[in-house]
Amino acid sequence: MEDKIGKVIQEIERCGTKFVRLQFVDIHGTPKNMAVPLAKPDDFEDVLKDGLLFDGSSVAGFVNINESDLIIKPDPDTFSPLPWRPEEKGVCRFICDIYWPDGTPFEGDPRYILKRTLEKAQKNGYEYNVGPEPEFFIVEKDETGKIRPHDSGVYFDVEPVDQGTDVRRELVLGLEELKFDVETSHHEVAPGQHEISFKFDNALKTADAVITFKQAIKAIVDKMGYLVTFMPKPFFGENGSGMHCHQSLFQHGENLFYDPDGENQLSQEAMYFTGGLLKHSPALACVVAPIINSYKRLVPGYEAPVYISYGLQNRSTLVRIPASRGKGTRIEFRCPDPSCNPYLAFAAMLEAGMDGIKNKVDPGEPVEIDVFGLDEAGLEKMGIGTLPSSLWEAYHALEKDEVIKNALGDHVYPRFYDLKRKEWDDYRIQVFRYEQDKYLQI
Repeated sequence: MEDKIGKVIQEIERCGTKFVRLQFVDIHGTPKNMAVPLAKPDDFEDVLKDGLLFDGSSVAGFVNINESDLIIKPDPDTFSPLPWRPEEKGVCRFICDIYWPDGTPFEGDPRYILKRTLEKAQKNGYEYNVGPEPEFFIVEKDETGKIRPHDSGVYFDVEPVDQGTDVRRELVLGLEELKFDVETSHHEVAPGQHEISFKFDNALKTADAVITFKQAIKAIVDKMGYLVTFMPKPFFGENGSGMHCHQSLFQHGENLFYDPDGENQLSQEAMYFTGGLLKHSPALACVVAPIINSYKRLVPGYEAPVYISYGLQNRSTLVRIPASRGKGTRIEFRCPDPSCNPYLAFAAMLEAGMDGIKNKVDPGEPVEIDVFGLDEAGLEKMGIGTLPSSLWEAYHALEKDEVIKNALGDHVYPRFYDLKRKEWDDYRIQVFRYEQDKYLQI
């Protein structure tokens, strides 16, 4: 650790850093930070070693006012300059872990929740990797102040219909400065909708990357005069934004999901992991699609993965197993959206998959027809259920699922549940323009 701290101090000095941001997330996955000014780089050494005391009582999901003191401590491995800030008197950031004053990990820290789950997996020899595909909209305001998509492009369009080519170029260059390994970027299905996907990595690094990714894109696009939203369904009648998550387990350097002699070259562990995801998907929905608006996306008719089934290369099922084999063998879970807290989402998905392996949950036969084309009778005949259709259904499913509740832990679960219940209560008492237009003349 001393060597690591020394190298970080050297990097801070090399970059001419004058401000250090200490970043963490609240229970929603919303980034929070405090800035530490530096007269000289060595001033930061004590912070790296001991952290800083702060008031955690005003952070959503953290602590009550009578137990407010917490310690924020930078993870030296997460040092990064912020390329959208001025180079002179530059700014860098560290992603931080949260501790109690006595030095024990704070069990309400979402990053700790994921680290704890990964440690549990490591005891079984598993390394859990995730490759997310976060989608987003670039929007602008019209002359009346109403939000609209910034272009009229559709899937894989090019200029001049796709107005996002230069924007995505700037985004990718900025992300590469942040050491992102960007895999692809392209226009998505809906007007103004885009996707930039990055290669899979260890789940903790990937969760850190998702938070940084969202911050970076918002900051870079803001300078161009646009807005970025990761809202799952910002426009009526258009496809929503998901964050499909490709997952794999490695053991002793080998992909545990690949078996050259297995059916479809898939291991039994891959099948059981899939079974765990399907079994726990109603409760998982509350964690990976956690807001009211998530369920405006998860409706039939907009390529939404609402049907609890799996398929090989079948994009109409909730779980898809792409054609890649060998080290690239992976399981794609398609209902997460980019409004989720990635630390909690990845922890819950891993716990669901490990429960599938532990209890040998059989996912059944793959579905290789277009599930979107089935009516209710067809779905019932095939035994295919659907995800919750509202946050209300989702948090009640979570309430009944001990595996996913335990994944969140005794500190986070009750607070997360209460927040979701309050969110629904606040929503259901609102009166919307739709209702006035439809019912005012009754």
